[in-house]
Amino acid sequence: MEPQIDLEKERKEILLAFKGLLRATKNRTRQDTAYIRKAFDVSVEAHKEMRRKSGEPYIYHPIAVARICAEEMGLGATSIACALLHDTVEDTHISLQDIEDLFGAKARRIIDGLTKIPDVFDQNTSIQAENFRKMILTISDDLRVVLIKLADRLHNMRTLSSMKPEQQVKIASETKFLYAPLAHRLGLYSIKTELEDLAMMYTETEIYNDIQSKLKSTKDVRNRFIRRFVHPIREALQKEGYHFEIKARTKSISSIWRKMQSKDLPFEEVFDLFAIRIILDSPIELEKADCWRVYSVVTDFYQPSPDRLRDWVSTPRANGYESLHTTVMSPQGKWVEVQIRTKRMDEVAEKGLAAHYRYKENQKDDSKFDRWIAEIRELLENPDVNAMDFVDEFKMNLFNDEIYVFTPKGDLRVLPVGATILDFAYDIHSAIGDKCIGAKVNNRLVPLSYQLHNGDQLEIITSPKQKPTEEWLRLVGTAKARQRIKSSLNDERKQIAMDGKEILERKFKQFNIRFTSENITVLERFYSMPSATDLYIRIAKGKIDLGKLRELENTGGVLQMERKIQTGKDRHELDVYPKINKKEDIIIIGEDFKNIQYQMARCCHPIPGDKVFGFITISEGIKIHRINCPNAEHLQSKMAYRCVKARWAGESLTERVAAIRLIGIDDVGIVNKITEVISNELNVNMKSIFFEANDGVFEGRIRVLVYDTEHLDTLMRKFEQVEGVKRVERWDNAEE
Repeated sequence: MEPQIDLEKERKEILLAFKGLLRATKNRTRQDTAYIRKAFDVSVEAHKEMRRKSGEPYIYHPIAVARICAEEMGLGATSIACALLHDTVEDTHISLQDIEDLFGAKARRIIDGLTKIPDVFDQNTSIQAENFRKMILTISDDLRVVLIKLADRLHNMRTLSSMKPEQQVKIASETKFLYAPLAHRLGLYSIKTELEDLAMMYTETEIYNDIQSKLKSTKDVRNRFIRRFVHPIREALQKEGYHFEIKARTKSISSIWRKMQSKDLPFEEVFDLFAIRIILDSPIELEKADCWRVYSVVTDFYQPSPDRLRDWVSTPRANGYESLHTTVMSPQGKWVEVQIRTKRMDEVAEKGLAAHYRYKENQKDDSKFDRWIAEIRELLENPDVNAMDFVDEFKMNLFNDEIYVFTPKGDLRVLPVGATILDFAYDIHSAIGDKCIGAKVNNRLVPLSYQLHNGDQLEIITSPKQKPTEEWLRLVGTAKARQRIKSSLNDERKQIAMDGKEILERKFKQFNIRFTSENITVLERFYSMPSATDLYIRIAKGKIDLGKLRELENTGGVLQMERKIQTGKDRHELDVYPKINKKEDIIIIGEDFKNIQYQMARCCHPIPGDKVFGFITISEGIKIHRINCPNAEHLQSKMAYRCVKARWAGESLTERVAAIRLIGIDDVGIVNKITEVISNELNVNMKSIFFEANDGVFEGRIRVLVYDTEHLDTLMRKFEQVEGVKRVERWDNAEE
């Protein structure tokens, strides 16, 4: 029978733990207290049915994590509230939107970042792990995500004994590999040391226990030695009137073991098992001078080793660490490390840049917190490798040219900066890339051209009808994606060319022409095509008039170019000029003009209502251009002899393509509003639509079928009335 749980007793204990958290929160205002209290209430309610592996109520874990943030990292109310809430979105009914409604957008961003960092990581993938470590530091604009995650991991390690042995080893290995170096990188030295020691306790239990018992058995001798060593220094400093304390800090078990391994020493020969730390209470302007005076006192009694002096007071380490280290010889012939620093420096050493920031600003303000984040980021991105003084295996380069994104299941992918949705799709699988039509990024729909950001979570949307286009080559940054798109396009070109070849074979049969490579070469020249493949593709797309085959001389199924030469290059000029009276004649568009073929120019797409003129081309009859066509000036001035007047027939009601360009502010639903205008406008059919957004500005290009300029003007006026649209204009480069 299960033991009866005393819920009332538990409730009181939970409240006591919460009061302990509030006591540990420094400099809090009444608003801070209310904010933290609200987070506590929400968390208690959300986790009320949950228990940890040890059997205790789950809420103890968030309270403990929040307490580490407050007490051991010195973080403020936002972080403490987020630490209390850090598991609610993942494990309970509470959503990110609830968090934002109750605690604001900043808290939502932090919790979102925390939810994206998977809890257990596969130790076998060391390359992935290195990426993961870098990713944690770049995942969020807010570094509090990383700090709360470290606090969460520290509490999990402290309570690891209730887990199964295989879980213990997995979590401990991951801690040693990922989280301890992360704490080190952020200057959280006491947390880094504790994480390393706890990890070693589970991964190398025998060695850990052995070193621990040796430290215990030599403790009394060590303490006696320390008392004797410190005595003259203490007296001299008191005589000089310093306010100070002297601590003896025993080296952590994990760092003793590292020393034993790297120097191949037995425990007994590790000389720096402990360090003496002298902590001064000095005003900031006297810190440097006081540290050096104390150094002078120490070296009056003990001989220093000249090559073991480390001055991080004059030039602090890149991560903010300041201290003066020297190693001196004791009367017993033992080397002893002495660290001299002030109270401020000591707190920076223990709590990292959080303390550094607090001393500098001495105020709790989010904008200043952001400045601190910017400062850390600077250090992370330009690590002064010598000053960072890292153990080699923990060196971590934060590459600026990589971004870290997630699949919907939380798998991490590393892509180059500038990578788009398409790059990500091809990175998963080429078949997904080929069929990709867009994606949801952090649950928001984005186009293929969207550039990825650190920490984005992507869900690719595919369609069986989708296939790569030439345009895609501009939208990708990775070689893999580019290669795959080119290969798909080639496959497609081959398929289209096959279709074109079949069409041509049928046409040859119809005209009694033999299907030979010589005849194809004649056609390439006749239609001015660079290759047979291009010829076939244009035939398949209906861009070549095969009726013109009649113009070629066909001798027993073999084509000749003779007829082409006879009806040569200036055929239209020869045919057309005698028939046209330039002063009198007007082409009435929509009616027959002296049996002469004419068509709309593709450079400006005239539509009824536009002022137009005719231009006699060399080989394609007469082309109708708009008077304000980009080419009109050149044609009218340099080749006026080929221009002829033209106007529209009054009753002409043929639909023609016109292109419109819209520019405005990018906003959700803007495309919807624009397409709505088109669908509500009578007798307007949309032929194509293209929208591109860049830095909050969108550009849209729409091709519509309209009857005349009046029809088009009405439509353009309606576009101008759409909120967000700033400019509407006719767009000339409208290729059919």
